[in-house]
Amino acid sequence: MKKVLLTYAVKDEFIPVTLKGCEIIYALTGIGKAKAAMKLTEAIYKEKPDLVLNMGTAGTLTHNIGDIFICQRFIDRDFHSINLPGVEYEIDFTPLVAKTKIFEDLLANSNSGTCNTGDSFVTEAESVYGDVVDMEAFAQAIVCKEYNIPFIAVKYVTDLIGQNSVKHWEGKLADARKELGEWFLEK
Repeated sequence: MKKVLLTYAVKDEFIPVTLKGCEIIYALTGIGKAKAAMKLTEAIYKEKPDLVLNMGTAGTLTHNIGDIFICQRFIDRDFHSINLPGVEYEIDFTPLVAKTKIFEDLLANSNSGTCNTGDSFVTEAESVYGDVVDMEAFAQAIVCKEYNIPFIAVKYVTDLIGQNSVKHWEGKLADARKELGEWFLEK
């Protein structure tokens, strides 16, 4: 049986999840890259998971509220924008995740996407590369890369960037929990 560490940023995003052949351990990370990296590192040392699955909400520029994306590619928009030599700002877990075969059911017939992470809640339409935008996934991806642990993020789109994002996010948390719960049941 594989041990999956499931992370989520805020209590209002939590739902219990069952994955065939997996023991699920949960970790509340908090909001933002620094806190997410710290809490995930603590959980990895304590639990020693085989895989990490981040579940939560995200905004988008190009998709629809209610879409669910499985992300294996992650971009740090803060580092991407400054583009300094030697600063890693993009991570792709596709090859490592494919080797594990644990997430095959989750990945089958799902929207595959790229998650763009930064330390700000994006409220204005700007040039953001990726399908969904959050505040934690890249930090967790870099921790998982350091420890060679497969990582994916399942993101429910709660808001359209530039269209009252904060208010829409708060109002869509219950929908996100319901829809993500149903989505996981189908997998």
